Amino acid sequence: MASFIDFRNPPGSDRRADTLVKSTSEPRWVRRLLIGIVLLFFILFLGLPLLVVFQGALSKGLNTFLSTFTDHDILHSVQITLLVAMVAVPSNALFGISAAWAITRYNFRGRALLLALIDLPLWVSPVIGGLIYVLLYGRRGYLGPWLQAHDIRIIFALPGVVLATTFVTFPFVARSLIPLMQAQGFEEEEAALTLGASGFQILRHITLPKIRWGFFYGLILCNARAMGEFGAVSVVSAKISGKTNTMPLEIERLYNDYLFAAGFALASALALLALVTLCLKTLAEWENARQIAESQRSTLENTL
Repeated sequence: MASFIDFRNPPGSDRRADTLVKSTSEPRWVRRLLIGIVLLFFILFLGLPLLVVFQGALSKGLNTFLSTFTDHDILHSVQITLLVAMVAVPSNALFGISAAWAITRYNFRGRALLLALIDLPLWVSPVIGGLIYVLLYGRRGYLGPWLQAHDIRIIFALPGVVLATTFVTFPFVARSLIPLMQAQGFEEEEAALTLGASGFQILRHITLPKIRWGFFYGLILCNARAMGEFGAVSVVSAKISGKTNTMPLEIERLYNDYLFAAGFALASALALLALVTLCLKTLAEWENARQIAESQRSTLENTL
């Protein structure tokens, strides 16, 4: 007697599935070994350093820890760090939105070059980035004589610190937004444009709400790098305590002067910033992935 074949589950499909699962699943000891290696690296390179930082910060008691942040030079380094971040982060936010909009919405000659230039600070040593500004704006640099003639000081002053920090942090917002905007497409923007909306209205009411978590993700990464940057800033600041030192440079100065408790106390503030940044980054990644999935599902439904 003839029987019907279920083409959704052809003969042998279960057997092949079982074979695939068996061929791709590792023994229990292998999984435990891999998890153990990950945990060991986590403890050695993150857990123990953080423990040492907070232990050193509180080694002389809570009063010593709190009194550290009343020192004039330390307070000034905190103020300089916050000021630099307040300039660099909004500048990179504006650049990131503009670059992501141009790359994902237009085809133009030099588009690949722009993408490569955005990634440049990620591949160049921060020290080289700082040296570039010294060669441009230093006393013997390309623009140095003109700046000196007009009594404009950039290197070994606050403007140089801002420029170096902006240079090393400007890829973060753009690189967070470009893949997100590419995945979301631009059908809604085109529809708004045909209905007579201006570019600013499209950006404000359509694009920004869709990319808000990706934008937030880029901002927190940019801010964390701006406040923790050492290499480029050390080249252009001359490490003048109480004038051009940021928090990382002040930590180095305190450690070199054998003021270990104060150095660890200031380092613990940056460590807390890193932990908060990590939590916010994880939240933004979850929301960003959810937005991309919803956008892809909506695009598929519209296509069908």
